[in-house]
Amino acid sequence: MKLKLKLSTKLEIMKYTVSVVLIIIIGSLIILSQGDSPLEAGKALLEGSVGSLSALGTTIRWTTPSIITGIAALIAFKSGIWNCGIEGQMYFGAFAAAIVGSAFTLPKMIHLPLTLIVAGLAGMAFAFIPAILKLTLNVNELICTLMLNYAANLFTEYLTFKYMGFDASELADAIATPDMHPTARLSTIIPRTSASTAIFIAIIIAIVIFLLYKYTVLGYELKMVGENLRFSKYGGVNYKKVFILIFLISGFIAGLCGGTEMSGSFGKFRPAFATNLGWDGVMIASIAKNNPIAVIFISIFWGMLKSGSFHMERMTNTNRLVITLLQAVFVLLVAVDYESLYKRFCEKRQLKKLRAQKEVG
Repeated sequence: MKLKLKLSTKLEIMKYTVSVVLIIIIGSLIILSQGDSPLEAGKALLEGSVGSLSALGTTIRWTTPSIITGIAALIAFKSGIWNCGIEGQMYFGAFAAAIVGSAFTLPKMIHLPLTLIVAGLAGMAFAFIPAILKLTLNVNELICTLMLNYAANLFTEYLTFKYMGFDASELADAIATPDMHPTARLSTIIPRTSASTAIFIAIIIAIVIFLLYKYTVLGYELKMVGENLRFSKYGGVNYKKVFILIFLISGFIAGLCGGTEMSGSFGKFRPAFATNLGWDGVMIASIAKNNPIAVIFISIFWGMLKSGSFHMERMTNTNRLVITLLQAVFVLLVAVDYESLYKRFCEKRQLKKLRAQKEVG
């Protein structure tokens, strides 16, 4: 029995296949231009991602925030809202988690959940700013969230200065909150690595959001607002309420990511700790076509690339920023509308046939 695929499914498979092939070609050319072997770089990349238990732990460590930020971005994008302030919301969540984790002494069963919940609420509070500005002053949420990322980075750095009582002349490396208590820290799942139980939190979040959109009325309303705003208004959906709710949920998850980073990998807040984690989530959500389950698998691949790139840089002459560049190019290639290109190609071929028939006739 032959497996019959829809045209849209075939085009999606073609899109990702073509994108991967082009990325391999582009990556190989860049590596060759740096005087290194693409095969050696690829081997080092694979060894650094899954070649050992330590490498696997690093891959899990980078997969975790990729899933959580990817879901935070997905919630907004799926509803037609451009929340590009994931990183800023994550910073506020991380700072709040670090303060709660270091300032209080509580039993772990209370302290850890409290730390993560406060982190989520801090991210939610920061996400409320662009939401209310959009509804009251019609400020474009894309521009607003982008600008607030810088504000969050600098303001949390200032708050860390004030909290620690440092003078502005202090070295940047010395700026950090106190160590979080062990009762506010997540458990390590692979010894001597930074892989923590945050990975389970990330997967649970992705599954819950998948079920929310698939089986609940709230999920239907959130999706309806994104697909057709005018229809959702006529359908009785309170657009303003749903709009704010989307931002709050997205901000809560982004803030929670900051909390898991502090409770899991870092143990204290340092300014500029997030190396584009928010933007990773935005790119992953775009590649996954706003599918929560796809976010999990793409995040695993993303984590492998990030983990392997550090090992690749150590073992070869290839700079790890090559991988960052290829990730961005991959997003652009996936964003290409292959269906329109295919239809245009078919139309041109049909026109050529008609012209040929006329000439023969």
